[in-house]
Amino acid sequence: MAGALSHLRVLDLSRILAGPWASQLLADLGAEVIKIERPGVGDDTRHWGPPYLVDETGAPTSEAAYYLGANRNKRSVTIDITAPEGQQLVRDLAARSDVVIENFKVGGLKQYGLDYDSLRAVNPKLVYCSITGFGQTGPYAPRAGYDFLIQGMGGLMSLTGRPDEAEGGGPMKVGVALTDILTGLYASNAVLAAIAYRDRDGFRAGDGQHIDLALLDVQVACLANQAMNYLTSGKAPQRLGNAHPNIVPYQDFPTADGYMILAIGNDAQFARFCQSAGQPALAADARFATNAARVAHRDELIPRLNALTVTRSTAEWIARLESLAVPCGPINTVADVFDDAQVKARGLRVDLPHPLAGTAPQVACPIRLSETPVSYRNAPPLLGADTDAVLAEVLALPSSVRDDLRTRKIV
Repeated sequence: MAGALSHLRVLDLSRILAGPWASQLLADLGAEVIKIERPGVGDDTRHWGPPYLVDETGAPTSEAAYYLGANRNKRSVTIDITAPEGQQLVRDLAARSDVVIENFKVGGLKQYGLDYDSLRAVNPKLVYCSITGFGQTGPYAPRAGYDFLIQGMGGLMSLTGRPDEAEGGGPMKVGVALTDILTGLYASNAVLAAIAYRDRDGFRAGDGQHIDLALLDVQVACLANQAMNYLTSGKAPQRLGNAHPNIVPYQDFPTADGYMILAIGNDAQFARFCQSAGQPALAADARFATNAARVAHRDELIPRLNALTVTRSTAEWIARLESLAVPCGPINTVADVFDDAQVKARGLRVDLPHPLAGTAPQVACPIRLSETPVSYRNAPPLLGADTDAVLAEVLALPSSVRDDLRTRKIV
C-alpha cells in the first residue's frame, strides 16, 4: 500500500537531529527522501559514538546509534556542494523535488546558489524549510544554535531539576535533545501545511514557499502552561523537581522498594487514593480537599503522603491504585521500557535488514493510520549507498558521467 506522502520527494540537506527528524517522519509516511551528505564524511552523527551498531559477530560497525535514530527510509547521496558541479547536481535534484530541508547557518547556502531564492528560480513549487537556532531575522540570527544551548536560553532548564535550595538543586537539561525533536515535529507539520496550500485547488495553486523555523522559537512555544503561568501572573515559574506547578499530588513518591509516580488529576481521584492508603480524613481536610487547596498547602501534604507511600512496594501500590482508576505508574529504565508488555504489544521496536549488521534496531513511528500505514522500507543507509542509483533514476545521468563525477570526487 502506498504511503500517504508517496507522491512527494524531499531533498534533505540537513544533518544532526532537528532536520533529519523531520525528514524521517516524512519518509515514514511514504515520501521519497534523498539525504545529501559530504563525500567521505557524511552526517556528523555518523561519528557520534560509541555506541555503534554491532555486526553478527559482536564487532562494532561504522554506524553510530545516534545516526541510526533519525535516518531510516532515506537514500544517501554524497555530493560535494563546494564544487560548482556538485551545486548543479543539487539544483537539478531540487528542480525535481517537492521539498528541501536544510539547517545551515543563515545565508550559508547562498554562496553555493542553494538558498531559497536560487532554488525557487528553478522550481517555483518548491517548499523550502530552513531550520536554524534563532531564525532568519533578529539580532541572534547569525549565531549557531544547539539543543543544549537553546534549552537554557529558552527557559526549559529554569523549569527542569530540583529547586536551588534542595540537595542536588540547580538547572538541568532534559535527557534527550528535546528542542531538536520538537523542532523536527514542527518542521514536518509546516512542510505539510505548505504542501496543502500549494496543492489547494483554486487558491494560488502551484506556489511553494519558504519556512523559517527556529529552535528558540520552538522552545519558547513549548513552554506551554508554564509560559502562560508567567504571562498571566507576572511571576516566573521555578524548578519543582518532579512536582507539577498547578496540580498536587502529581510527582514521584518513595515506596518500600523504590519509587512510583502519582498523577492525580482531580479531587475524586485524590479521595480514592486516601481511602486506599487508609487515610480518608486527608481528603476531607479543608487544606487538602480541593486541588487549589492542595497546591497552596503542598509543603504540608507531600511529607504526609511520603510517609504513606513507603509502607508498600511499587507493584503493590500500582495494583491497588489501578483497580481504583487512580493514575499511577513505575519509573522505568529504558531497558524496562522495551521489556514492557504494552510496548511489545504496540510493536515499538522494529528490526530492519542492514548490510553491515544483518539487522538494525529501530524505534517505531508512533503514528497509526488506518488506510495509509507507516512503512519501514529500509534501515538508515550507508554513506553514499544510493548515489549512483539516484543520479541515474532521478537525473538520468549516464554511467560515463557518473564515473567521471566519482573520479573527480564530486560525488
